[in-house]
Amino acid sequence: MAAQVLVAGAGPVGLTLTHELLRRGVRVRLVDAAAGPAVTSRALATHARTLETYDQMGILDDVLPRGRRVQAFTLHENGRVLTRLGTDYRHLPTRFPFTLMVDQAITEEVLRAAVERLGGRIEWGVRLDRVTQDGTRVRATLRHPGGATEETTVPWLVGCDGGHSTVRKQLGLALVGRSSETWLIADAQVHADVPDDSIHWVRAGRTTVMLVPFPEPGRWRLLDTADADYAGDADAVAARFARKLSAGLGCHVRVNTPTWVSVFTIQQRMLPRMRVGRCFVAGDAAHVHSPASGQGMNTGIQDAYNLGWKLAMVARGQAGQALLDSYPTERVPIGRTLLRSTRKATALIQLKNPALAAVVPLLFRAVDAVPAVRGKVQRKIMGEMSALGVTYPVGAADDDPAPRPGQRLSQVTAEAATDPGWTAVLAYLRDPRWLLLITGPGDDARRSLPADRAHWLAVVDIADGGVPDLTGRLRADLNLASGGWLLVRPDGYVAARGKRWDAAAFRAAVDAVVPRPAALERV
Repeated sequence: MAAQVLVAGAGPVGLTLTHELLRRGVRVRLVDAAAGPAVTSRALATHARTLETYDQMGILDDVLPRGRRVQAFTLHENGRVLTRLGTDYRHLPTRFPFTLMVDQAITEEVLRAAVERLGGRIEWGVRLDRVTQDGTRVRATLRHPGGATEETTVPWLVGCDGGHSTVRKQLGLALVGRSSETWLIADAQVHADVPDDSIHWVRAGRTTVMLVPFPEPGRWRLLDTADADYAGDADAVAARFARKLSAGLGCHVRVNTPTWVSVFTIQQRMLPRMRVGRCFVAGDAAHVHSPASGQGMNTGIQDAYNLGWKLAMVARGQAGQALLDSYPTERVPIGRTLLRSTRKATALIQLKNPALAAVVPLLFRAVDAVPAVRGKVQRKIMGEMSALGVTYPVGAADDDPAPRPGQRLSQVTAEAATDPGWTAVLAYLRDPRWLLLITGPGDDARRSLPADRAHWLAVVDIADGGVPDLTGRLRADLNLASGGWLLVRPDGYVAARGKRWDAAAFRAAVDAVVPRPAALERV
């Protein structure tokens, strides 16, 4: 049968979107202009919210053992450790209080396997050349290996085709922002006496370099924010890093010949729109930013995870197209916030401003000396990097307890998640349907929606043992009293909640977040 969605780009974003569409029964065609999977090293950092997402997708166990857990950020200057900032997730509880360093090539490998298990496949070497659309269809011109062209028509198109996105250009969308500094990046074996559970910021004289650990022992990503000269001599790059690291760490450091060297100009740009009619963009096609905090891939995966369930509901006739307007409404502000935070992180990492370079080391010495200040800094860094604090504007009331509408449901630590009640709820979050958690009466809730809406909603009554909350911990954590209920979106965010069961109020809440489809929208 013909595809319902054409996805351009088989990187982490396109693969995540394809996976989420396929597991909801949507027919997807996935094309990529490259001849095959990328083998060069790119994104490394996978943050906590993305790990929660992998768990909901059912692929966490394929990723977690292949990465290295990083739980600190250490700052060095001229042989002295200024401070070691740990991770503080107390205000944003999660089962994954760390950053997982795992090569993007491995992430893509896991995602490709997951897509293939669902019957999907990637058409390599197929380039999207042209896009037009009307109110009912998208027409795309595809160029195959050898130069043959194909005209295809689909109801929906999503561009996950990177920073040079053809889809974005064909839609007439322009990235807003600026380019800034040029940095050099290299991957190499480094022989230095530094812990590999930390990222290291190393200041030597007036230059800054960074060390980011790979999962493999002794292998590091090196980043130079000052000297970006590279004429093809990888050994010269290794020698330059060795000199700077030795001076900054205060010990002899040896750097092997890098296996990969790249020079790049940091782009800080985004789109104010992520949807044009029946076409969407996600990931780097919609926002590009500094690698300073390692959030690019993570943000793109969250774009795809947000769009996937919405597009699936519309494509299958379960919701009206108005649901798709919530994708840019929710994700454009995330891109805007990310640009602000990465701009600050970039300035802090490179310290090219002489006044800032003089003040920052003093500030970090003060941070290290005052535990309360250090804790506050750690919490701010974790909140911005992890994406655990991301909320969506879904109309929470001022007196709503946590988790409030717009917040993620899974605000639970690894220890608390071993409670049988939480274990059951986390298992339900791996179901691609919506979830209604209720503390009775479950049968009334099941009868409250017409059949065309109820089939995509799992109703779980905590009171009658649908979730084994024998200790009461789950109800306490979710602030659910007798008769209370929580409506949870397929991406794990709370959509609505009530203090007591009222069938009419519940139906109104569902209608508010899932607009009914018009007959002509069903494809």
